Amino acid sequence: MKNWFCNWGWTRVMSLVISVLVWISAVGTVATLTTAYPPDALAQNYNKENLLGADFSGRDLTQASFNHANLRKSNLSHANLQGASLFAAHLEEANLEGANLSNTTLDTARFIKANLKNAILEGSFAFSAKFNGANIEGADFTDVFLRDDANEILCQLATGTNPVTGRNTRDTLYCD
Repeated sequence: MKNWFCNWGWTRVMSLVISVLVWISAVGTVATLTTAYPPDALAQNYNKENLLGADFSGRDLTQASFNHANLRKSNLSHANLQGASLFAAHLEEANLEGANLSNTTLDTARFIKANLKNAILEGSFAFSAKFNGANIEGADFTDVFLRDDANEILCQLATGTNPVTGRNTRDTLYCD
């Protein structure tokens, strides 16, 4: 025993003991985090997932990440997506009716023929997002960063008033 201790040295032994204690502490913390909070309370990562036709309706997806995810024909109606990232997500024909997309990253996302009726997109970054054929009746685009050509397309589609914020869709897009 003395030879082993002498060969390793006091510093190495203490370093090993501290490493084991830190590891045990970390495992305990992770176990606590995963059991103390409901699944929706922790940010979720769906990056690059194929979620074709998935049902996320009514879910709390705050700060979830859907970067490059295929959400085509998915149901995200009435979901809370505040602070989420949907960078380059494929949302063609997705249902986002009544969804809260406040302060989300929507850059290069494709909302082609998506249902954004009464959705709240306030403060989101949607530069280079595509909205061709989308239903934006009652959607709130207050302070959304859009390209000019996308804004023009949206102004052609804009109707209604958002039932939550009380803002007219055309006013939030600064249409004529």
